[in-house]
Amino acid sequence: MNPKTTNKIAIGVIYSFVALVVAILISLIGYILVTGVPHISWHFLTAKSQSFLAGGGIRDQLFNSVYLLFLTLLLSFPIALGSGIYLAEYAPKNWITDVIRTTIEVLSSLPSVVVGLFCYLLFVVQMHIGFSILSGAIALTFFNLPLLTRNIEDSLKSVSNLQREAGLSLGLSNWKTIMGIVLPAAVPGIITGIILSAGRVFGEAAALIYTAGQSAPIIDYANWNIFSDNSFLNPMRPAETLAVHIWKVNSEGITPDANLVSSGSSAVLIIVILIFNLSAHWLGRLLYKKMTSNS
Repeated sequence: MNPKTTNKIAIGVIYSFVALVVAILISLIGYILVTGVPHISWHFLTAKSQSFLAGGGIRDQLFNSVYLLFLTLLLSFPIALGSGIYLAEYAPKNWITDVIRTTIEVLSSLPSVVVGLFCYLLFVVQMHIGFSILSGAIALTFFNLPLLTRNIEDSLKSVSNLQREAGLSLGLSNWKTIMGIVLPAAVPGIITGIILSAGRVFGEAAALIYTAGQSAPIIDYANWNIFSDNSFLNPMRPAETLAVHIWKVNSEGITPDANLVSSGSSAVLIIVILIFNLSAHWLGRLLYKKMTSNS
C-alpha cells in the first residue's frame, strides 16, 4: 500500500470517529431538547416546585444554581488567580513546582462523589456548617480550582515575552509588568476559562447532594437580610439546585407530572450550559479583537 493510500485511509478513519462523536452529541442534546422544550413556560420557570401536586416549577432551584455559581466563583477565582500567576511568572523549574502541578492534576481527576463525601464529613459534620449553599460552594471550589488555575497559567504563558521585556525596559518592576501589561493581555483567555468552568459547576449534582442538600425550603425573595433563615441571600440555608432537582425527581418523585418536570428541567439545564459555552467563545473572541486591535 502506497503512502498516499495510507494517508487517505487514516484521514477517513479520523473523520469517521469525529462524525460519530458529533452524531452522539447531537442525538443526546437533541433528544433532551425535543422532549423538554415543549414543557418550558414562564409559569414553569417562575413557580415553586411541588412535592405531591402537578404543575410545579423550578423557580427556587434555578435561582439556587445561579447563586451557588456566584459564591463558588467568589471563593475559587482569587485563589486560582494567585496560583496561576505564581506558576506562570514566579515558580522555578524544580521538583517543588512539579509536585504542585501534579497535585493540581490529581485534584482535577478526583470523582465528584469522593469530593462530595469528603466535604460532607469535614464541613457538614465536623465543622457543623450543615447542608447549605456555603458547603456546596466550598465543595465546588475543589472542582473549580484546578481548571481555573491551569487556564490562568496557560493564558499568562501565551502572552509574548516581548511585552514583558517592553515593560521591564521602561523601568517597571516585575509585579507592575505582570499587573499592568501581562494580565490585561491574558484577560480574554481567563474570561473564557471562567465561563467554561461556570458551565461545569452549573451541571454538577453528585457533590451537592452531600453538601448543599436535597431540600428546597420556602424562601422570601423580598427579604434582603442575609442572616434571616428565609432570606434568598442566606448562604447558610439548604439549597436544592437544578441538577439535584432532576436527580431527585427521577429517583423519588411522586408528583403526577414528574416525567414532564424532569424533561423540562433537563432542557433548561442544557440550554443554560450551552449559553455559557457559546458566551465563552463569543466573549473571548470579542475581547481578543478589542485588546489586540485585530478585526
